[in-house]
Amino acid sequence: MAGRSSSPFAGRSWYDFALEYMDVRWRQTAAKTRCEDNDGLCALTLAMIRGRTLRPDEELLRRALRLRAFVVPRPADREVPGDERMAVRWVARATRPVDDLLDPEVMKGVVRSLSARADGSAVPGSTQRHCRKALVNAVGYAFGGGGAGDGLIPEIRWQVPRDDEEVDPRVLVNPGQARSLLDALSYVGLYGRARGRRLVGFFAGMYYAGLRPEEAVAVKHQDCVLPAHGWGRCVLHETRPQAGKKYTDSGLNHDERGLKSRRSGAVRVVPPPPQLVTFWRQSVDTFGTAADGRMFFTERGRVLGSSGYCTTLRDARVLALPPDLVESPLVARAYDLRHSALSTWLDAGVDPTEVAVRAGNTVETLLRTYAKCLYGRQTVANDRIDKFLGEYE
Repeated sequence: MAGRSSSPFAGRSWYDFALEYMDVRWRQTAAKTRCEDNDGLCALTLAMIRGRTLRPDEELLRRALRLRAFVVPRPADREVPGDERMAVRWVARATRPVDDLLDPEVMKGVVRSLSARADGSAVPGSTQRHCRKALVNAVGYAFGGGGAGDGLIPEIRWQVPRDDEEVDPRVLVNPGQARSLLDALSYVGLYGRARGRRLVGFFAGMYYAGLRPEEAVAVKHQDCVLPAHGWGRCVLHETRPQAGKKYTDSGLNHDERGLKSRRSGAVRVVPPPPQLVTFWRQSVDTFGTAADGRMFFTERGRVLGSSGYCTTLRDARVLALPPDLVESPLVARAYDLRHSALSTWLDAGVDPTEVAVRAGNTVETLLRTYAKCLYGRQTVANDRIDKFLGEYE
């Protein structure tokens, strides 16, 4: 056993420490990061439990920790169902002391439980990265701050699998398929309720302007110039990432943030092509804007939720695509429209620096992630190669 530290948390249970640590992190982070911290601390806490006597059901433990323990403010006991209240109390008694993590064997056991499921299968790389980040930050906070936590982990040789950052070319739509999908949206849902029609401009913004979903949700009419002819102008400065009511300061499902990976107050100018200008003008003419100027909103004026627009996209795919492509990963997610947009611009020969500026990415990220062929473009390339080779036959 390694020697005990002089940490102020020495001798305290991991659970008590994790509650205090979450209080500190909550004040410093945005809603989506709070959600990731919640996931990471739930997994870490389960990994720090010793003994299985009278252990509650695993699903109950995870639910109780996620919904009752690692949120701020925490619900009062009277607001918590009895089984979840008992589960949290059991965890409080069953977790190890924080400084047990200084024991290499304990740390190895924690890492094993975070990287593999009970059946031996590997935990997805993205989940492992969240857990590793949570472990490094928490250990650093407990034993010295800064990057101190990272120093305890390399000896464990936790090789977190790196997810493939390149976009799967099977998800990319060509311009004809994109237009068919946008046309099909108009036929989704009852005409009077306009479930699909309301979202035509929203999805068009992702395809023709390369917007992220959280950016498209927040586009405001007053930030756009939409001429009757030609290209327009849109100034992006706000995003509405969806995190959940428990994690936002406002108690709403969506947080209000600036642009991704940009300083506070930064803007990005995106020129909508004529096709998108037409879609956006039609949307405003038909549905108006929300009270704050947002162009895309629910029937009641609320911020668009991902579950709603993802369901609508799924329904539109069935109408727009042939059966074999409906079963494929082609544009299976809303984000695939942004992937398709950036790949289209690169395929059209637009300078990567300009594409990166419009997309809000670095050139390095752009080329590593988006430099893919569009659906069907491989056939065009093959024909050109055949023609060239044929000249020498």
